Amino acid sequence: MTTMIGYLRVSTDEQAQSGLGLEAQRDTIQRYADSHGWDVVWYEDAGVSAKSLDRPQLQAALARLHPKKRDVQGIVVAKLDRLSRSVHDFSGLLALANARKWSVVAIDLGVDTSTPTGRLVANVMMSVAEWEREIIGARTSAAMQAAKRRGQRFGVPSALPATTAERLLHLRLTLTLQATADALNADGLTTATGEPWSVNTVAKVQKRLSAKATADATSLTKEPTSAAHAA
Repeated sequence: MTTMIGYLRVSTDEQAQSGLGLEAQRDTIQRYADSHGWDVVWYEDAGVSAKSLDRPQLQAALARLHPKKRDVQGIVVAKLDRLSRSVHDFSGLLALANARKWSVVAIDLGVDTSTPTGRLVANVMMSVAEWEREIIGARTSAAMQAAKRRGQRFGVPSALPATTAERLLHLRLTLTLQATADALNADGLTTATGEPWSVNTVAKVQKRLSAKATADATSLTKEPTSAAHAA
């Protein structure tokens, strides 16, 4: 018998809205599971936003899907936005599921990676997300190269290798903090002090890198004072 995790979520604002309640989601998932002969174990985040994947019950569900602990075959949601409102986050979950051999089902979109058609839909979504990441990366790289040609310096050199920093930011586009730390450690990459990565170090380094990128992007939009007053 296949056993799936049924994941339910509502934000505080959504709890009173028709069609988004926990019971409506539970009913949709149960009917889908019954039609496929699945057993369901339930995880729910009530009053929690989908702005990130760092939600208590979702993380507990993903931990249960770890290859060393898994006693279930996948995760199913009534609507994709119950799982994630971010294409990048969702594509990251799909990539993780593919690597670890568990299924993702979003009933409203017909995404069911336990079926050939569902895998096709999932692969299209992942391809679009990858294209978006490449476009963003190309634009960022072009802006930085233009700044370097003007002689602009980008802050104090970091002890963290640039390749490691780039890998961390790329992983965080799709993975949770814990999954990013696991991936960096699996790649043999360490922190600036030579230690293994943890959730806390990933979060701290990402915050620092993001703040630096924002500051650099802001400075690119400003005209040099000397040029503004040249006469």
